[in-house]
Amino acid sequence: MLKVMTVFGTRPEAIKLAPVILELKRRKDVESIVCVTAQHREMLDNALRIFSIKPDHDLNVMRAGQTLPGLTSAVLEGLSPLLALIKPDWVVVHGDTTTTFAASVAAFYAGVAIGHVEAGLRTGNLHAPWPEEFNRRSVDVVANLLWVPTEGAAQALRWEGVAENRIVVSGNTVIDALQIVTRRIAKDGELRDALWRDLPCLDPARRLILVTGHRRESFGGGMDSICDALNQLAARPDVEIVWPVHPNPQVTAAIQRTVRHRSNFHLIAPCDYHSFVALMMRAHLIITDSGGVQEEAPSLFKPVLVTRNETERPEAVAAGAAKLVGVSTQRIVKEASRLLDDADAYAAMAVTQNPFGDGRAAERIVDSLLARPRRT
Repeated sequence: MLKVMTVFGTRPEAIKLAPVILELKRRKDVESIVCVTAQHREMLDNALRIFSIKPDHDLNVMRAGQTLPGLTSAVLEGLSPLLALIKPDWVVVHGDTTTTFAASVAAFYAGVAIGHVEAGLRTGNLHAPWPEEFNRRSVDVVANLLWVPTEGAAQALRWEGVAENRIVVSGNTVIDALQIVTRRIAKDGELRDALWRDLPCLDPARRLILVTGHRRESFGGGMDSICDALNQLAARPDVEIVWPVHPNPQVTAAIQRTVRHRSNFHLIAPCDYHSFVALMMRAHLIITDSGGVQEEAPSLFKPVLVTRNETERPEAVAAGAAKLVGVSTQRIVKEASRLLDDADAYAAMAVTQNPFGDGRAAERIVDSLLARPRRT
C-alpha cells in the first residue's frame, strides 16, 4: 500500500486538505496518515470536527506569543523523528503556512517525496503576503508533485523552470470543501436552524456585508483604515456588518481602537466553517484579505472587495468576481457603496463562473499520486 502522510496546522489548511484526506481514505490501496501541528489549536480542531477527521499524530506546537522562528523549529523538531518512525512514501502539504514550509523541509531532509496542494500561487513580491510568498516559493522548489489550482498557476511554475511532469492542474480543493458543506446545509434543516441560532440576530431587510481581516501586512495603519471604512459603511441604515474577528492580538487591538459601536455592526468570535459558509451564503458582498474567500465567493455568486494591493489569485479579479481595493478608507467605501447602490455594477461581479475548479480537485490529486507512487 502507498503510505501517504498529510501534514497541516491551521484551519484553512484543514478545510482545503479535508477533501484530499477523505479521498485518500476512500482508496483501498492507500494507507492515509494524518499529522497535525496545531499551529492554530482551537480553530484547527473546529475544522477537523466539521469534516470528521481524527489525526493520527498531533505535534501540539502552539504556544502563546510564539515567533515564526520558534514555530518553524518546533515543527521541524516534532516532525523529523515521526518521519523516521513512519517512513511514509509521500508527505502532502498545503499552501503557504509556516507548518507547510517546515514540514516540507523536514520531508526533504528525510528523503521523503513531497506533494504540494495549491502550488504555483504568486504575487511576485516576497513581502506581500509575508511570509507566505516565501513559504510557498520554497515548498515549490523541493516538491515532487505540484498540484496547481489553475492554468495560470501552472504557467507561473513553468516560468520558474519547473518540469512539466511535476505539475498537475487539479483545481482548488476549497471548492470541493465548499460543495460538501453547502450540500450539507441545504439538506439539513436542523443544522441550518442551529447555525442561525448561534449567529447574531440579522435583519432580513438589511443587506449583509461580511468582513474578514488578518493579514500581517495590514497591521497598524492599514487595519485602522479598514476599520474606518467599515465605520462609515455601518452608518448606512440599509446594511448590517458581521466580522468574525481573527484572534491575532494586533487585529483585536485595531478593532478596539477604531471600531465605533453600532447595533448593526457585529463583531463575533471566529466561527466554524459551517457558520462561515452560511454567512457567505447570506452575504450581499464580502470585504476580505483572505485568499480562501477569494476562491470560495465566486461559487456563491458573491462580489468580493479584497483589502490588499496584490493578490496571488488574479483569476478572481480577471473573472470580474473580485476587485483589489487596498487599505484606503476612501476606496473601500467608494467600491462598497457602488455595489450597494448600482444594481448593474453588482450584477457584473455576482454573475461569474468560478475559475478555481469544479469540486473534483481531490479526486484528480489522488489519481495523480497513485499514478506516480514513488519519488520522481
